[in-house]
Amino acid sequence: MRLSGKVALVTGGSHGIGQAVVLRYAREGAKVALCGRGKAALEETVALIREQGGEALAFETDVSDKGQVDRLIDGIVEQWGRLDIVVNNAGICEVSPFLDITEDQWDRHMNINLKGAFLVSQRAAREMVRLGSGGSIIQMSSVNGIQAESDQVHYNTTKGGMINLSMSMALELAEHGIRVNALCPGFIETRLTKPLIDNPPAIADYLRTVPMKRVGQPEEIASAALFLASDDSSYVTGTSMVVDGGQLIKLS
Repeated sequence: MRLSGKVALVTGGSHGIGQAVVLRYAREGAKVALCGRGKAALEETVALIREQGGEALAFETDVSDKGQVDRLIDGIVEQWGRLDIVVNNAGICEVSPFLDITEDQWDRHMNINLKGAFLVSQRAAREMVRLGSGGSIIQMSSVNGIQAESDQVHYNTTKGGMINLSMSMALELAEHGIRVNALCPGFIETRLTKPLIDNPPAIADYLRTVPMKRVGQPEEIASAALFLASDDSSYVTGTSMVVDGGQLIKLS
């Protein structure tokens, strides 16, 4: 098991990609903490992990609130004594034309997607430095952080910011043995993308932009997140890993 003895935190870990990462990490031997804003979904995911013999903790947390982030990290370290891996997966995506985006929509995306990733990363990195154990921090960005998509200016901006956050952190944290990378999924089957997937004409049109001609699965992103969390990527930091079925090379 590639994460045996490690402690991991996955924000937004009760649904979709985040849940797939949580379950994969647990199967690979990590003790996993997950956070989100829905208690029932968090508890269901913890139950799944415990059913497969893993250890898990759930925290109701608003990642855009520094006090709640501090309590989250403190709770993990108090329980397990360390923190080795962080995946900043919590995020929102509201479709809206640029001319119609409200200030509230802009602020919500910045606070949850980008500020949340900053607050969790900074607090976790401080703990990793204090413990002297090194670690791996993964920002769940998107292909939208590399190539813009219409009607998602606010979302695109936050995902591009997460990529630069990763590179900037990697520069400063390398001396502490902390690696920081961005993971950039393409079109993945989740509850957010289900309406498009369930619309045959629309999904057929969309898949024309994907050379592999299919929708990606959350477990495929979890496999990439496992690589970036494990010692298999021990010399990888400050990079962006794209997992998109070839979509970006076609768009470019």
